[in-house]
Amino acid sequence: MTNTQLLKIAEDFGSPVYVYNSNVISQQYKRLTSAFSSVNKVKINYAVKALSNISILKLMKTLGAGLDTVSIQEVQLGLTAGFKAEQIIFTPNGVSLEEIEKAAILGCQINIDNLSILEQFGTKHPDIPVCIRINPHVMAGGNTNISVGHIDSKFGISIHQIPHILRIVENTKMNINGIHMHTGSDILDIDVFLYASEILFETAKNFKNLDFIDFGSGFKVPYKPGDIETNIEEFGEKLSIRFNEFCKNYGKELTLAFEPGKFLVSEAGQFLAKVNVVKQTTSTVFAQIDSGFNHLIRPMLYGSQHEIENISNPKGRERFYSVVGYICETDTFANNRRINEINEGDILAFKNAGAYCYSMASNYNSRYRPAEVLWHNKEAHLIRKRETFEDILNNQIQIDLKPKKAKI
Repeated sequence: MTNTQLLKIAEDFGSPVYVYNSNVISQQYKRLTSAFSSVNKVKINYAVKALSNISILKLMKTLGAGLDTVSIQEVQLGLTAGFKAEQIIFTPNGVSLEEIEKAAILGCQINIDNLSILEQFGTKHPDIPVCIRINPHVMAGGNTNISVGHIDSKFGISIHQIPHILRIVENTKMNINGIHMHTGSDILDIDVFLYASEILFETAKNFKNLDFIDFGSGFKVPYKPGDIETNIEEFGEKLSIRFNEFCKNYGKELTLAFEPGKFLVSEAGQFLAKVNVVKQTTSTVFAQIDSGFNHLIRPMLYGSQHEIENISNPKGRERFYSVVGYICETDTFANNRRINEINEGDILAFKNAGAYCYSMASNYNSRYRPAEVLWHNKEAHLIRKRETFEDILNNQIQIDLKPKKAKI
C-alpha cells in the first residue's frame, strides 16, 4: 500500500484506524506452506488471538487454514466465519472442564495441557480424541511474557510427567490423537526449536494412535528495516527431513501442524494515528497523538518496538521525537526516535500492527476503540466500525440512587 492510499483511508474512516493488507497475509501463508512442501500432510491453524476480526478469519478460510483457539468465544467466532468444527483446535489454559466440554460437544479438536483436566475429561469422555500439550522445558521467545515452554511456565504438561500421562491414558482408555508444544513467540534460533522438536518426537513414541504432531509457532518477524527474523525456509527444510524420517519409523504418515498468528498477520497491519500536539520541553520533543496504550499496548506491555513513519511528510528532515499518547499516565510508543519532521495534524503509521494490537485494545479512559479496515483487491473495506458513546454505555445498568424517603 502507498502512503497516498493510507492517507486516504485515514481521511475517509478517521483516525486512529487499523489497516490490514490481505495480500501480505496471503503471501505469508504461502511462504509458510512452501517451506514445508516436502511434507505430504501440513495443517496451518491460524491463532485467532492474534487478530480475531471475522473478516480476517474468513480470509484465512479462503487460504485453506484451520483455526487455533483459546476460548469458547473464539470457537464461536470460527464457526460463525464458516469453519467446520473439525477445522478448529481448542488449546485453552486454565479454563474449566465445562468450557472444554462445550468445545468437544461442538466437535472441535481438544488440546489439554494439565493432568487434572486430562484425567477428568478422559474419565467422562474416553472416546473423544484428545491432543496433549507438552512443556518441553525449553526457553525460547523474545520476552519473558511470551516465553511459554520453560520449566516455570504455566503452559503444558512437563516432559518429566510423561509417566503420569501414560498412567491416566491407560486407566481411562482415552484416545490420544495428537502431541503439541509451543515454546514461545519471537523465536530466532531455529536450532533451539529443532532441539525442542526432538523432545516432542521422543514423547510421540509413547502414543500409538497419533494423527498429527503440532509444533506450535512463534516465528520471529522483522520489526524494522534490516531486522533479523526466523529463517523459515531453512527451518522448513530441516524440520521436514526430520518429520518425514519420524513418520517412516512410526509406521504412519502423520500431519505436521503449526499455529501461527503473528507470522501471518503482523506485517500486514498498520496503525494510523494523527498528531494532536508537538510539544517542546527542556529536553525532549514530544509528538502527542490521538491514541494511547488503550489502542496499542504492546510497547508499554512488552517493550516492543514498532517502526513509526510520518506518512504525511516522508521526505522531511529527520529529527528526534518521543511519540506519546493521550492516556493520563506514562503512555510511550517511542523514545527519542528518528522520524521525518512532524507537524501537528500529520498522520503517523505504526508498522507491524496486525498481531496482538487491536485484539488487546480497551476502553481505558472511556475512549472508543478504533475502526478496522481491510485493504483487499486494491480497495479499502471497513470491517469494524469505530465505537460510539452508545457502545461505552452498552451493558451498563443505571440504577436509581436517590435517597429513599423515610416511612412515617
